[in-house]
Amino acid sequence: MKAYIETYGCTANKSDASIIKGILKLEGYNFVNDPKDADIIIILTCTVIASTEQRMLFRISKLREYGKKLVVAGCMASVQADLVKRVAPESFLLPPGEVYRIAEIAGGRAFERKSKTSLPRYYEGVVAPIAISEGCSFSCTYCITSKARGRLKSFPKKEIVSTAKEAIEKGCKEIQLTAQDLSSYGMDSGERLKDLVEDICNIEGDFMIRLGMMNPRTARRIVDDLVEIYRNEKVYKFLHLPVQSGDDSILERMERGYKSQDFIDLVEKVREEIPELTLSTDIIVAFPGEDEDAFMRSVELIKKVEPDIVNITRFSPRAHTKARLFKDRIPTHVAKERSRFLTEVCKKISFERNKKYVDKCFKVLLTEKGKGKTTVGRTFNYKPVVLPAELQLGKFVYAKAIEARQTYLLGSLVS
Repeated sequence: MKAYIETYGCTANKSDASIIKGILKLEGYNFVNDPKDADIIIILTCTVIASTEQRMLFRISKLREYGKKLVVAGCMASVQADLVKRVAPESFLLPPGEVYRIAEIAGGRAFERKSKTSLPRYYEGVVAPIAISEGCSFSCTYCITSKARGRLKSFPKKEIVSTAKEAIEKGCKEIQLTAQDLSSYGMDSGERLKDLVEDICNIEGDFMIRLGMMNPRTARRIVDDLVEIYRNEKVYKFLHLPVQSGDDSILERMERGYKSQDFIDLVEKVREEIPELTLSTDIIVAFPGEDEDAFMRSVELIKKVEPDIVNITRFSPRAHTKARLFKDRIPTHVAKERSRFLTEVCKKISFERNKKYVDKCFKVLLTEKGKGKTTVGRTFNYKPVVLPAELQLGKFVYAKAIEARQTYLLGSLVS
């Protein structure tokens, strides 16, 4: 029996895909690279913005043409089942909280409903995405993902550590801890993120841990713990902290639960202790009600904080969210111009921050094949370094940064 799987969107979907593959492998399935060769086709969908939703629906319609058993997983299976069924009426829906059902859908045994961290996994490559929780404690007015994945449910620490240990024993060298909001881990169970990361760090072996996205609302509550976590040499000095807007009235309308200065204070506190931290953030431009002054506050915040990475998204009204009902939408041409303007600001900042690393040497973990005959590795603070050689993934090498680009460093091997 053969399965074909496509995965889109966030690291949580990649974690779910590894579980789906793990279950199918136990059921005797092999995986193929062409849907026409498969007995079952599975697509893990994303629906974070409208353009992504349309891309998913188009892809579902194309996969349906193969005439195979089609399973639609990911967020669309949860919150937009009606749209999926319109495009592929005979498809099977597999929401994020029900990935254990894949064996039954595929025609095998029924798995008991369990915590995701207790389900089997299939590891490919040297990177292992592991979700440490499902869902979110908050309801930001623009966010459909929280509707798709439900309320926060932290997975047991012991099971997460066991999953990480298994991944490391099977050759994985980068453990990506993921969640909708990593810093909310344990708010519902009494566990602590710091204890979890420390236990994973204590596993024998040479590997690195990447922490996933955190909401400033919860991250500022555990800032001292975060600093301690980043001091461990097995943890990338990388923080993904979406601010979404630099204007407090917009943040209030988004129901983010913090002010722009809270974000600034949090970043400064972590950078004070971890000066070479790589900071990634997200900005939504043209949120309903965002006038020119509000937009410029976002621009000024970015100029002040100087993140290494900024993910810019134009506001997209999503089903089942409060913000879709807001009447004071920003015209499309204005949204595009704001996105273009902020993108140019961010490009300059990213390039200048990367230039600081030129002529420095780093220990680099090789994690992926690059374009052509190149290999991409990650520094201690998760900066990508492109090396001009085909190298074995999972190895640590020493490299010198010889040139800076906006999104990466060009490097050469150091013997």
